[in-house]
Amino acid sequence: MISRILLVAVLALGLSGSAAADETCQSPFLPKVTGQEDYVYVWTLGIKGVGDGNDSMVTVDANPKSPFYGKIINRAPVPGRHEAHHAGFTDDRRYLWAGGLDTSQIFVFDVGSDPAKPKLVKTIATFVKDTGGLVGPHTFYALPGRMLISALSNAQDGSGRTGLAEYSNDGKFIRAIWMPKEAPYLYDVRVNVNLNRMLTSSFTGKKNYMRPFGELTKDAEAMKNFGGSVVVWDFHARKPLQVLSVPGAPLELRWALLPNHNYAFTATALTGKLVLIYQQEDGTWTTKDIAEIGANLPVDISIAPDDSKIYVNSFGDGTLRVYDVTNPMEGKLIEQVKLGEMANMVSSSWDGKRLYATNSLLSQWDKPGDYWLKAYAWENGKLVAKFTTDFNPVGRAHIMNLNSKAFGPRAARAVPAGQRASANVASR
Repeated sequence: MISRILLVAVLALGLSGSAAADETCQSPFLPKVTGQEDYVYVWTLGIKGVGDGNDSMVTVDANPKSPFYGKIINRAPVPGRHEAHHAGFTDDRRYLWAGGLDTSQIFVFDVGSDPAKPKLVKTIATFVKDTGGLVGPHTFYALPGRMLISALSNAQDGSGRTGLAEYSNDGKFIRAIWMPKEAPYLYDVRVNVNLNRMLTSSFTGKKNYMRPFGELTKDAEAMKNFGGSVVVWDFHARKPLQVLSVPGAPLELRWALLPNHNYAFTATALTGKLVLIYQQEDGTWTTKDIAEIGANLPVDISIAPDDSKIYVNSFGDGTLRVYDVTNPMEGKLIEQVKLGEMANMVSSSWDGKRLYATNSLLSQWDKPGDYWLKAYAWENGKLVAKFTTDFNPVGRAHIMNLNSKAFGPRAARAVPAGQRASANVASR
């Protein structure tokens, strides 16, 4: 029923009804656009002494036909610095939620009224109180009428014991779901609607991620406080079913996108493995290491829209690696691109033809250097550099969200509110 309602909404926009959305790693509850994206939104960490020093949502023009291609065309600051990290669209793509890992504040930007110029319209400063002590809102994952948020820590002791939170699209708190005792850590969250399965990964708590990286790595006891599991959940019931052992801090999760591809991928930051998470014949889940990335702190992954490739960015050596996963049981390294210092986030375009990367991880983990957004395109089987956007005048670039002019004011009028799916259906 959910898929039928969503399909009606998508078709009303004149768009594809595919489950993949935005860049290929976004929620399946978002409508998808095909073809060339117009904008890259970059949630940017503010730096003292750089401009006004505030965190900001920065818009970069991504259309090659534009005279401003590759240039910053708008900056929407928020008051103060909050450890800007991740952001995600609501299911109607009208708003972009962005979080601060330090202050636990959430900033909601209107990106529907004028997609080129996101506007801050709401600040949620009560996340910790609302959730009963969750800290560090990380992943913002669209559900029908709701936002699902993973948190990294807790207010009591700053450890990695944490959980998930749900809010309505208008910012009203709905519920918190704490992680199971046997797997208390959390990082990313991703849903496979067809399988009714949700995956969560694991990282570390605030007392580690807000600590200088060099100091942290010398503290043997602190380095023991990283997660080593992926939890498989019943999505509708929001109940954990299995805890899978994935040592070494498995971070980003990426479900395969094609029908009957009942598997997902993650990469372990501390042990440098590309890991397959797959369903067995009896319906249970297990994992398999499919490639050795190396001891270079792999931090983000993206998946090609046809499930043929996994892109991995490594913070330690500043390298983008491309793995052929046509056979998901074996990852074959087919391309390497030296991006530059501290490569971090990586995002594939809707059609799989373009790739974007940034290079800030955390304020206390970044090294001195230049900060940028870089664009690449596949040409004759190779990734070719298209532009580099200098972020030094505005801050440190982190997560990217792609958008199109098609989701402007006209799109909002095209879909009557009654045709959008109800969050109550998804959570039964």
